Amino acid sequence: MLTPVVDDDGAPFWEYAARGELRVQACAAADCGAPRFPPRPCCPRCGSFATAWRRTSGRGRIWSYVVPHPPLLPGYAALVPYHPVLVELADAPHIRLVGNLVARAGAPLDSVAPGRPRVGARVQAVFADQGGVVVPRWVLERP
Repeated sequence: MLTPVVDDDGAPFWEYAARGELRVQACAAADCGAPRFPPRPCCPRCGSFATAWRRTSGRGRIWSYVVPHPPLLPGYAALVPYHPVLVELADAPHIRLVGNLVARAGAPLDSVAPGRPRVGARVQAVFADQGGVVVPRWVLERP
């Protein structure tokens, strides 16, 4: 799998993930507070450069998903079937994060049966090392 690129704006996201925390960047201006992702230096709503990292519950709903089909790059073909999902966070509904759906923390990418993901299904973040960077993955709240 590709390893995420850690840049200056997003570095705190990955540092918190390494601690098992799902945080999103938010505007720290007193009259704004808008969450934002991907991380960036300036609030797109009010233009403030004041920033905070807000802890989330790590819960959300599957907003969309895909089922990869061959032909795939050789390194990915060995992982089929796996389920990349787009998750809308419960406590920051305009924030959507991409990750993989797995059966449980530490499970391999192909641990969820084909046909199991559903749009709207509730999920919870878990974390896994991927090439030296800890990334969020997702498990169904009701397996």
